[in-house]
Amino acid sequence: MISKQNIISSLSFGSLLISSFCVAQVADEKDKAPFDLTHWKVTIPKGNPTSIGYPEILGYNTNQSINKYMYNDTDGAVVFYAYPSGVTTANTHYSRSELREQMVPGKNEPNWKFSQGGRMKGTLAMGPVSKSKEGKYHKVIIMQIHGRLSDDQKELIGEDDNNAPPILKIYWDNGKVRVKTKVLKNRKVSDTEMLNTKAWIDDKGYNFKEKVNFDKFTLEVIVSKGRLEVVLNNNESVVYRSSDLKKWDVFENYFKAGNYLQTNDKGAFAKVKYYSLDVSH
Repeated sequence: MISKQNIISSLSFGSLLISSFCVAQVADEKDKAPFDLTHWKVTIPKGNPTSIGYPEILGYNTNQSINKYMYNDTDGAVVFYAYPSGVTTANTHYSRSELREQMVPGKNEPNWKFSQGGRMKGTLAMGPVSKSKEGKYHKVIIMQIHGRLSDDQKELIGEDDNNAPPILKIYWDNGKVRVKTKVLKNRKVSDTEMLNTKAWIDDKGYNFKEKVNFDKFTLEVIVSKGRLEVVLNNNESVVYRSSDLKKWDVFENYFKAGNYLQTNDKGAFAKVKYYSLDVSH
């Protein structure tokens, strides 16, 4: 016969298990990102530098090797922290804590071309950021579309790696959103010469009228063959349709999002907060 005391003990033990499970579940929810990280890897200014992709990236908030540079804030955002650590990626001068798109989880290939189309949309806000000696906030690249050479293209022009220029850089610049894209130095350049990074230069750039300051805002990047559009807060947009952009379809591409601090000033730092991030092709 089961005694009353045994029943009470069993119920108490069961309640304890349920309570423990609920607490663990809440803790797990707090550790998760507010968006899917399956198709991203993060590069942080540590090591040589350090890159962490799927599935390890899913544990970023409790991973001590990552969570100084990528962690959850109390307001539901993922924070990307960067400072001039002296650790940079190849072909660059500044440190970053930045996500890189991976169409196949855990792999840098394949990538996509403009003719295939793509869309990236994120809701974000600038966190604390240092100022220059002149009193202006340091610039931070918050989104990119980066070009990539195929292995055949790399061999054709004798490059050591697959690096190609970033066709799109979106900055947080002293409270405003600034967009820069690439144009050819010489539009009569050959198809082979066009593959060289030096064949491309930054355009004059575009500043959105709305000032976002440290408020939450939404950016959407929409690409198709020969066309690039950037939209701020579903309201103001800039569209590119140049002949140079049509030629860009020779390159592979991938999206980037996060914190690419644009300074090596001593004591500089920046935090970028992402509340949502979505990519589709």
